[in-house]
Amino acid sequence: MKKIYNILLLLVTLGMLWSCKEDDQVILQQPESFVLNVPKYASGIYDLQNIETIEFTTSQPEYGFTAVANYSVEISLNQDFSNSVVLPGSYTSAKFNIQAIDLALVLMGLHGVELEEDYPTSPHPLYVRLTSVLNSKNDGEVKSNIVTLPQVKGYFALDPVVMPEEMYIIGNVAGDWSWDNATVMIPVWGTPGKFWAMQYLGQTADGVNAEIKFNYDKAWDGNEFGFEGTAINENGGTADVGASDSGGNIGIGNPGWYIVVVTTSIEGRSYEYAVDFFPPNVHLQGETASGNWGTTDVAYRFAIPELSLGADAEFVSPPFSNTAEVRASIQLEGHEWWHTEFIVLDGVFVPRGDGDDQDRVTGNAGMRLHINFTEGKGKIQ
Repeated sequence: MKKIYNILLLLVTLGMLWSCKEDDQVILQQPESFVLNVPKYASGIYDLQNIETIEFTTSQPEYGFTAVANYSVEISLNQDFSNSVVLPGSYTSAKFNIQAIDLALVLMGLHGVELEEDYPTSPHPLYVRLTSVLNSKNDGEVKSNIVTLPQVKGYFALDPVVMPEEMYIIGNVAGDWSWDNATVMIPVWGTPGKFWAMQYLGQTADGVNAEIKFNYDKAWDGNEFGFEGTAINENGGTADVGASDSGGNIGIGNPGWYIVVVTTSIEGRSYEYAVDFFPPNVHLQGETASGNWGTTDVAYRFAIPELSLGADAEFVSPPFSNTAEVRASIQLEGHEWWHTEFIVLDGVFVPRGDGDDQDRVTGNAGMRLHINFTEGKGKIQ
């Protein structure tokens, strides 16, 4: 009798659990709209050049359950939203601020003006609505009511100019005028817009001297620069490359290996460039250099390959003075040695660039570090 009772109790319990499971099922309801509230100061003038943010509040759509909605802001100059733009970013709170600069930049596109004198100076109506979604698949997508901001005063806003994050060298020797084969320059740590590369600037197979140009994109897009308008060896460069204007390129009158440095500055909304050339001196650092850090002593300097060996020749260090972590660098004036350091990991040349401290590899006393800067390879042997 006790066994029958236990079985009945088990069946009743399972039935209750199943009933609870059915009761707990989540069913997504698709609302037709939701409420975007009129901002508190909507009756005033929103002067975008003199405010930082505009606050919005909303009521979450009725999805049938509590969920985290993602709201995006859509604006238009037309009440029917026939020409509208979604502002960058999204929000998960029912109370959030949009950035005035983001709104001003988007308004530039909606007004379709290219000259500052053509931009409307008087406040004008702006129409705003939200879109709510639940996930990246846009489940539960629904739009809010439209709110009118009667007086919004924009201005001729432009994206801020920031330093380039990349820089490339192209030429008849460097990449054979193909951006796919261009030299990728290395960021100097702690100095945005400054880059370096160890570059073979010898001659082509036909005996023609090297010519080079630069760009922060791998493209012929009008932003490439060479001789004209570029400050060459006016920013500290000490190697005489015999630079000349070769059809807009920087012609190299004295073929050789050089450390090439590009320094970018911003003037107004334009970049200005300084290109400097330095002797191709590379040094061991630290314990493999008898405990010397930041050294430029000739005793710890790599042998510079003969120019006749071509671009794929190796730079070879002197023997390591101690069994220790292998570290090496070039040295630029005004910078610590580790701002331009590099190592070899698993046969690959790995510069520090603008990154963190690197993994370490140990070399035995008497071994040497070999670097092929053109191929980005190296070895310790």
